[in-house]
Amino acid sequence: MRTRVKICGFTQVQDAVEAAILGVDAIGLVFYPPSPRNISIDKAIEITKALPAFVTTVALFVDEQEARIREVLTKVPIDCIQFHGDESADACRIYNKPYIKAIRMKPELDVMALAEEYDDASALLLDAYHPGIKGGSGSKFDWDLIPNNCCLPVILAGGLQVDNAMQAVQFVKPYALDVSSGVESSKGIKDVAKMAAFIQVTKEGDR
Repeated sequence: MRTRVKICGFTQVQDAVEAAILGVDAIGLVFYPPSPRNISIDKAIEITKALPAFVTTVALFVDEQEARIREVLTKVPIDCIQFHGDESADACRIYNKPYIKAIRMKPELDVMALAEEYDDASALLLDAYHPGIKGGSGSKFDWDLIPNNCCLPVILAGGLQVDNAMQAVQFVKPYALDVSSGVESSKGIKDVAKMAAFIQVTKEGDR
């Protein structure tokens, strides 16, 4: 099976277009004001309008109010929602959209139980735990914490970059890799060469 690649945290139209040309499977748009990668609805519309066909757009929210989520979904052509906070399964289900539930990994977490709780999710995204930071920390976690028989597709995030993408594919065998800071020149600004190398190394890891 081919390992998909999602690049998250786009703030510039041209960066997203370049990622699509390079063959990225999905782009992530962050709607979380504390994040340096947070974007406005107008910018999200601009980015999505510029994308070619067959690139999945993912909107990332962190414990956001329902009204704000619905506003984004009404105005921006979003394919999938990523819930990156402490949202309950019921809270994730009310939008009639495919969703990804992000889990910040700690040793005591029961990933299998969470997979059953969010059993209608399109995937579980496993990210590093960092106190006070809900994603985007750029930190890697212990991949041994990931069960090898999870009933949901696993998207691996947290501290990924060109240097460890192949190891991530071969060790974890995830459905997809999710990278943000690992392909940036600065926060929210993507580096085309890094994006190209990350996608290429991921492909090589599948061989």
